Amino acid sequence: VFGTTKSRIYRHLQTLMSAGYVIQETETERYRTGGRLIALGRVVSENFELMSAARTVMEELRDRLGHAVTLSEVELAGLRVLSTIAGTQPFEIGVKPGSLLPAHATAQGKLLLAFGPEAPREKLLRKTLPAHTPHTVTNPATLRDELKQVKKQGWAIAPSQAVVGVNALAAPIFDATGGLVGTVAVIDLMQFMPARPTAEQIRRIV
Repeated sequence: VFGTTKSRIYRHLQTLMSAGYVIQETETERYRTGGRLIALGRVVSENFELMSAARTVMEELRDRLGHAVTLSEVELAGLRVLSTIAGTQPFEIGVKPGSLLPAHATAQGKLLLAFGPEAPREKLLRKTLPAHTPHTVTNPATLRDELKQVKKQGWAIAPSQAVVGVNALAAPIFDATGGLVGTVAVIDLMQFMPARPTAEQIRRIV
């Protein structure tokens, strides 16, 4: 059925067992799904639901504002890009899906720091913050003040802080319990998205 030998299938099953994706029942010796495989399926399902729910909103943002749009999800390692839609300009500005965004140097990451758990934020603010550009905020006290403003206004920007000449405007996505699950952002060159976003840009992203 599988086009391979029993011994090879057995080796694959042993590998999956060692990783926690499959378990073998002692009495029957039958294999069944393990905890890690169930957790993986749940994550894939949640990602798909988030992307499906956000797709129409992302397309509308692109059509109304013309900028590239990025959807990111909160995970243990930080904020990871799930999906992007190119802007209407002939050149493309955006972030690769799968990228893990630096928390202190991106608009999306600042939302994670502002609205996410306290412990990871405080751990980051005790570290030396790397300067991705000359405009990256690396002073913990300055960043802390900015995060207070981000939480108050409900959106964040990061002009030239991750890449010189590029700005992003991002807003948080919350679940039904009020927990931060992701962000949506518009990204473009600073000539189209200045350091101080327009009222229209802010209204639409929020």
